[in-house]
Amino acid sequence: MAPETILERLLRLHPKSIDLSLGRMQRLLAALGHPERSLPPVIHVAGTNGKGSTVAYTRAILEAAGHRVHAYTSPHLVRFNERIVLAGRDIDDPAFAAILEECEAVNADAPITLFEITTAAAFLAFARVPADALVLEVGLGGRFDATNVVDRPAVTAITPVSMDHLQYLGDTLEQIAFEKAGILKPGVPAVIGPQDPRGLAVIEARAAELGAPLHRWGREFGARMEGERLVFEMEGVRETLPRPALPGAHQIGNAAIALATARLVAGRLANGAIDRAHGLERARWPARLQRLSRGPLLGRLRPDWSLWLDGGHNEDAGRVIADHVAGWRRSAPEAPVHLVLGMLNSKDPRGYLRHFKELVASLQTVTIPGEPASLSAEEAAEAARDVGIPATVAASVAEAVTRAAADPHPAGRVLVAGSLYLAGKVLADHG
Repeated sequence: MAPETILERLLRLHPKSIDLSLGRMQRLLAALGHPERSLPPVIHVAGTNGKGSTVAYTRAILEAAGHRVHAYTSPHLVRFNERIVLAGRDIDDPAFAAILEECEAVNADAPITLFEITTAAAFLAFARVPADALVLEVGLGGRFDATNVVDRPAVTAITPVSMDHLQYLGDTLEQIAFEKAGILKPGVPAVIGPQDPRGLAVIEARAAELGAPLHRWGREFGARMEGERLVFEMEGVRETLPRPALPGAHQIGNAAIALATARLVAGRLANGAIDRAHGLERARWPARLQRLSRGPLLGRLRPDWSLWLDGGHNEDAGRVIADHVAGWRRSAPEAPVHLVLGMLNSKDPRGYLRHFKELVASLQTVTIPGEPASLSAEEAAEAARDVGIPATVAASVAEAVTRAAADPHPAGRVLVAGSLYLAGKVLADHG
């Protein structure tokens, strides 16, 4: 049976798509024989922005040294299988279908969310396929996330925490940081990325309660660019490394978290080897300021125009993406940037868009196709006008790109942004 058919069936086991709790997960894992206790050394990653990029860098640093690495991420962009990487490869359909059916049979129609049962299935696969490490990304929050059943990870990491998922995590930065800090464990070293001081104070307080050693950005470790090289420092050791592969100034922090994490986990690996330089150069993570190199939308643009894709969807993501757009404008002030935006209705389009004021030549809004939770194109356009950005509604991304292509400038950029769900739709059409 195709995994998609089984996933559709599993979706009906719980009335909510998100119901943060560990009880259902613990029950199912116990019935499965506790696969979460038979995992390779686990690197557990929480945070608001940069989790996926940090996972990608960490995985690449370990794989460049020859290690077999499992990875768990969410959401997927094109196929659900992307979420479960077994020793470097997305899980194939037969193996995925088999573990889903095994979990379904053991669960015996008891209430459980899709994320919980698929996470249990991932643990089953990770426990059965040999690997040297597992890089495990939190789905939502941390304290009650389905991944937070691993009692003794090798290292935990928290990327920058900001305001997102308020309906689940709380409406203050302190409350959200407390949920993220729920992955900290007694005696387990934790790498803490760049943080707002309010969030950092909460994380530090929780770490002190648990006796979790902290490695904090700007204190125990740090990084900066010097020309085209990354300078990384940790515990008195200074290294000069290649520029991280993923574009954007915000990726310096994500790469540094991965470098610190890899250093801390090295002692748990078979030969203790890590390859920071090649790992930074080889990391790949789609829909993070990704330049598309093929596909039908490119055919709508003139040769000297480029098409970019990003899935960031909250205010902090808007700020860092807009900073990158500002860099484009500084380096080529004559080249216009046209923004195509689609967002979910649970996000804050005004907070996201306000950073783009006076940076884009045009803004067109779209409804994410096939996504019931999409903000309508009309609502997104209204939000843009509220923050002082003229906006027009487009029936599709293709229509928006075609309109942007009418710009008479010989060179420019089109950026499709605002949602990983929109990015997934674009990538599905572009191989």
